[in-house]
Amino acid sequence: MDAFNVLLVDDEGDFLETLLKRMKKRNVNVKGVKSGEEALEFLKQNPVDVVVLDVKMPGIDGIQTLREIKKTYPLIEAIMLTGHASLEVAIEGMELGAFDYLMKPIDIDDLLYKVQDAYEKKSIHGEKIKNMEKGVGLTIDSNNFGTTKGGGAY
Repeated sequence: MDAFNVLLVDDEGDFLETLLKRMKKRNVNVKGVKSGEEALEFLKQNPVDVVVLDVKMPGIDGIQTLREIKKTYPLIEAIMLTGHASLEVAIEGMELGAFDYLMKPIDIDDLLYKVQDAYEKKSIHGEKIKNMEKGVGLTIDSNNFGTTKGGGAY
């Protein structure tokens, strides 16, 4: 498996710590934060391929965090987590660009499969962009989807 970066976002500290340990044990490069605000700050400084995002959090909830992530970093894939079954929230998350939606408690193997699939999707999109930029002479930053030509911002 290719090395890729995962960010877990969940306000439940024990759940977050357990998930971090279990994913690290499986050699996943994973970091964790406890809020949507922390996630957005983390993304400004760190490359991330896949975000696993709790829906219900104080402050900026998971849906608003997803909206901000997709606006600024459209290639980052997001998997939504919730302990509260809500078809409306699942649909809204998918409409905003979430890769998938999982219910808590989650099976770690199911989560790992989803994370790998999300990373593969991001990689395919990144390759398409690289091929496009070769054809038109642009440089596209695949982390935040900013476009430059000749060193300046477009």
